[in-house]
Amino acid sequence: MILQVQEVSKRFGGLQALLDVNFELAEGQIMGLIGPNGAGKTTLFNVINGVYPPTEGQVIFRGEKITGLPSYEVARRGLARAHQVVRPLNDLTVRENVMVGACFGRERHSRSSAASLADQALTQVGLIDRADQFALSLNVAQKKRLELARALAARPYLLLLDEVLAGLNPSEIAGMMETIRTIRDQGFTILMIEHIMQAVMSISDQIIVLDYGQLIAGGNPQEVANNPKVIEAYLGDPEMTARLLAE
Repeated sequence: MILQVQEVSKRFGGLQALLDVNFELAEGQIMGLIGPNGAGKTTLFNVINGVYPPTEGQVIFRGEKITGLPSYEVARRGLARAHQVVRPLNDLTVRENVMVGACFGRERHSRSSAASLADQALTQVGLIDRADQFALSLNVAQKKRLELARALAARPYLLLLDEVLAGLNPSEIAGMMETIRTIRDQGFTILMIEHIMQAVMSISDQIIVLDYGQLIAGGNPQEVANNPKVIEAYLGDPEMTARLLAE
């Protein structure tokens, strides 16, 4: 297993954001993380990649306990993240933005070698023709792809994708999903938070579900979508769930 989350809990004062979360992610898979707003999904990401230390429990990445390590140390071990709210460096070019990921990622490239790696990542996400433009000139969909390219340039073993489909129209969603599948086929493992059910059900090998900070279900998309706890807590309508799985 590339990632093991063991009995992870996180409290903020009197707020229990996560409680005894356990799951394992196999190398080469796409795992979807779903749940209602406020379920603890982003908090779990923050614990995994070192933004917050867990209150209890541990995170094991590629056989090494990374619990409580700062984010930059987690990144150097090969775990990269694309954030939901994209904040490109607007005064830099698209290429220079992606070079940042290469310089501060697993291989810590020099500026000269980072440029080549950035172009490779931009090609992967379909932005190479905009490499010399300033990041400020990109639209929302392109900025999402830039965020993904910057994470890829860090040469990670595992990608955390936080709602990379949010704010995109249907054709942009389809294009991004194809890009994510291609990235997985190139050997990357992916853990992704997503609210667009049709997308996450169609692209994921496994899905885990959080509700009020607790893991209430896990399995393949069919198993999760038919789980009564998931329908009650999140999906709501069994008929709608059946339509999602059929599409």
